[in-house]
Amino acid sequence: MLGSKYRTHNCGELVKGDVGKEVLLGGWVHRKRDHGGVLFIDMRDHYGITQVVLNPDCKCYAEFQHVRTESVILIQGKVISRADDAINSKMKTGDIEVVVEDAQIESVADVTPFMISSDEKVNEELRLKYRFLDLRRESLHNNLMMRSRVISFIRKHLSDKGFTEMQTPILTSSSPEGARDYLVPSRVHPGQFYALPQAPQQFKQLLMVSGFDKYFQIAPCFRDEDARADRSPGEFYQLDMEMSFIQQDDLFAQLEELFLEMTTALTDKKITQMPFPRITYKDAMNKYGSDKPDIRYGMELMEVADIFAKGSFKAFSSLNEKGKALKALVVKETAGEPRSFFDKAEAHAKENGAMGLGYIVFKETGPKGPIVKFLDDALIQELKERCAIEEGDTVFFGGGEWLKTCEIMGRMRTYFAEKKVEFDSKEMAFCWIVDFPMYEYNEDDKKIDFSHNPFSMPQGGMDALLNKDPLDILAYQYDIVCNGIELSSGAIRNHKPEVMYKAFEIVGYDQAFVDDKFGHMINAFKFGAPPHGGIAPGLDRIVMLYCDEPSIREVIAFPMNGKAQDLMMSAPGSVTPEQLKELSIKILDTEL
Repeated sequence: MLGSKYRTHNCGELVKGDVGKEVLLGGWVHRKRDHGGVLFIDMRDHYGITQVVLNPDCKCYAEFQHVRTESVILIQGKVISRADDAINSKMKTGDIEVVVEDAQIESVADVTPFMISSDEKVNEELRLKYRFLDLRRESLHNNLMMRSRVISFIRKHLSDKGFTEMQTPILTSSSPEGARDYLVPSRVHPGQFYALPQAPQQFKQLLMVSGFDKYFQIAPCFRDEDARADRSPGEFYQLDMEMSFIQQDDLFAQLEELFLEMTTALTDKKITQMPFPRITYKDAMNKYGSDKPDIRYGMELMEVADIFAKGSFKAFSSLNEKGKALKALVVKETAGEPRSFFDKAEAHAKENGAMGLGYIVFKETGPKGPIVKFLDDALIQELKERCAIEEGDTVFFGGGEWLKTCEIMGRMRTYFAEKKVEFDSKEMAFCWIVDFPMYEYNEDDKKIDFSHNPFSMPQGGMDALLNKDPLDILAYQYDIVCNGIELSSGAIRNHKPEVMYKAFEIVGYDQAFVDDKFGHMINAFKFGAPPHGGIAPGLDRIVMLYCDEPSIREVIAFPMNGKAQDLMMSAPGSVTPEQLKELSIKILDTEL
């Protein structure tokens, strides 16, 4: 039997300088190979892999002939140099191996439901059910280590910049912040509920009122919303920040410095532009058809309604008026594509709400396409000049109501980019989207609504609320975007009670409503509130980008599936009648 000490070294540290040492190692059987009676075992732990060798004369040889992969073993042996033709330059420990003198199987593994040592694709539901095994796989293990390094870097960087890390409550009151709350019944107060925080929004503002100048938190947030590739259902983490006595530019400078230093320190990626480009919401929609544009490539939308207003093609000539748009999208080197390319593009446009997708193909023999017969040469020439169209290009068109047209053509921009653009995996193209509208028109309810965060300060303050058309008022609201993924929204906050009352009045809520829902905020602001603002970049999304993962579940230790279920822990699950009675809760018949 081995001694009481499990290991003298880990499986990722032995190198040529350790040759001759007697060592103890503990770890998992990663791979096992039998080479003519000699057993070679790749032994893995958190730190790496070391090859260990069992010769037939080793007293534990027979037992280890049948050891399964993923069993935990302990070995004692001597470090030797590998033969020249056996050196593995891809491994830190590739110059050495350990000849086993004594060993024991500490924990026998059952047959695993999938291979840990392989990169083979495995059904995600199976991976999530056996997540403790999935986390042993190298890529996922590395992702979680990157997550840890990101959090450590953020904590040190912001602490060095004078930010104070604080924790805000998990059990709080329900608040209308856009998504559904997760509710927690109170045993002590029957019939009443806590809510898990969608974000620490109000608490961090109250910290500013309390005189804490710069706050941050690696904050858990809870929202009962559907899953997406970049959004986990149920819970997620964000870098929550707030600062007093700042304007937009002050916060932008802090975030840009953090991302530049963190990206440089932790990855081999490059930020394409510093400071980050600032794009107004209106320009983002007009040029990219999205308020989270991927600016790694051009392919910008062009407004061409004024050109077609001069022609007789009625479907397009009527779009040159307020509230409407006609967008052109040039896709290079597509004139030689087969008809199916254009048919599939049109089908995709229709799936996204378009009535159709007009296009002109600029071939060697001249412009071709279903709408060319309706256009004269002068109009086509003006179009070519406006959009910088060259022979071999195709220009696609979408028209109608402004916002819907922009969104549809923005999705087409993404569709064509995925087919035609070769992305550099090392490039990180950040940008700020600024000047969001304070209000929008709700077509369903036929009324003015808040466009984004109701706590944002309107640009122009009270004067704008009193004298401007609400739909023309902009907010000090901003988003930070990277490679087409929104990392966060943020805002300079409305810290004046009279401005907040007026902002809510415009959307139909009187002072009594504001006092009822946000009385604690109003009350705090009446005792002296500094100008303040903040942001909360999604931690999971940052790590997803750093790790080049397409899904957020690849950077979360124990994520739920797309149906908000934890397959490993069988959550959500039923509870006993006694638990329900204690909480004064009855379960309704599901058919009701």
